[in-house]
Amino acid sequence: MKTNLTRRALLRSGIAAGASVAAGGTALAEGSPDPLITETQDWASYTGDAVDATPYGLPIRFEADVIRRNVPWLTADPISSINFTPIHALDGTITPQGCAFERHHSGAIELAKENYRLIVNGLVDRPLVFTYEDIERFPRENHVYFCECAANTGMEWAGAQLNGVQFTHGMIHNMEYTGVPLRALLEEAGLDAAGDLADKWVYVEGADASSNGRSIPMEKALDDVLVAFKANGEALRKEHGYPVRLVVPGWEGNMWVKWLRRIEVSDAAVQSREETSKYTDVLEDGVARKWTWVMDAKSVITSPSPQQPITHGKGPLVISGLAWSGHGQITRVDISKDGGMTWETARLGKQGDTKALTRFYLDTEWNGESWLLQSRAMDETGYVQPTKDQLRETRGENSIYHNNCIQTWALTPDGIAENVEVS
Repeated sequence: MKTNLTRRALLRSGIAAGASVAAGGTALAEGSPDPLITETQDWASYTGDAVDATPYGLPIRFEADVIRRNVPWLTADPISSINFTPIHALDGTITPQGCAFERHHSGAIELAKENYRLIVNGLVDRPLVFTYEDIERFPRENHVYFCECAANTGMEWAGAQLNGVQFTHGMIHNMEYTGVPLRALLEEAGLDAAGDLADKWVYVEGADASSNGRSIPMEKALDDVLVAFKANGEALRKEHGYPVRLVVPGWEGNMWVKWLRRIEVSDAAVQSREETSKYTDVLEDGVARKWTWVMDAKSVITSPSPQQPITHGKGPLVISGLAWSGHGQITRVDISKDGGMTWETARLGKQGDTKALTRFYLDTEWNGESWLLQSRAMDETGYVQPTKDQLRETRGENSIYHNNCIQTWALTPDGIAENVEVS
């Protein structure tokens, strides 16, 4: 008769028998003391750093590998480029600011709070200029949202390219933003002059040399868009738009304009460089899809993955990953070990705000098998994350942006994972 043991029972039975524990621990055995337990170690023999040794806390040196990385050949110059969040090395859902990816069009600028100005103009009753202090005086809100570059996973359209989840899916972060609803600033300026708001737009522009600007439909502007000045409880980092940036929940990261300097109400989209020459989806016939702002449901397994191999040997294994949707909350994530032939439902971590990252786990056993690992997300609208072939049927291979296909890692018997394509 087959007996099902919980992990706790398995650990107890292993220790009682004086045997090796399957979960990776080592049971105590006579004649083989572990000096890391039985002997006094150096770190317990002297005093450590004083409380004022590091006024701003930094990661311990043993975690020095958990950093943003770029791909030098991806762009012509690092000034107008991207780096990637080390999502393979993180758990939970909140991204530390120091690990959150960067995307710049002309480099990260230094703009002091006292020099900050934000103009609201166009079809408004009273054109206004706000200082940083003015913005802080409005009623504020706190929300956790993911920010994903539209080009995230873009290199994978034509097949498996980059061997690491940091590089295939790392143009994403998830932070708690503090800010003022954009509608509060628009209402302060007055919208009677705009007339019927159903066909109106808001053009937002940054203060950096690229003058990055995007057009946002008024409906979205009055909904959940934030003018944010803090992330994860502290001031924005320079590379994330200090002192003020825009947060456009669920929509592509290029619209989250940094160093926000202008908000203009207009009766038409501006058709700026960033919404015509780029950030459109080119189809097989060369025609480009326009206004594809929302980031559709997507997921990826972060462990095991190419940068996070299995090193503990056979036995209990926690498969972990992230899922998200610009349409709302994730309701389910399935995991396949055989390239999509069969699926198991994962356990979702604590759900937070809508349009935020969701952590998922599958507590399973690995005994040295070769696996084709995949995850498939579903959101509250009923949308199911597609395979790459399903995307190609409608989009072809000319696109760069909005690739939310199912990702495959080939796991070998020695615990190494590789980026492969199972369409």
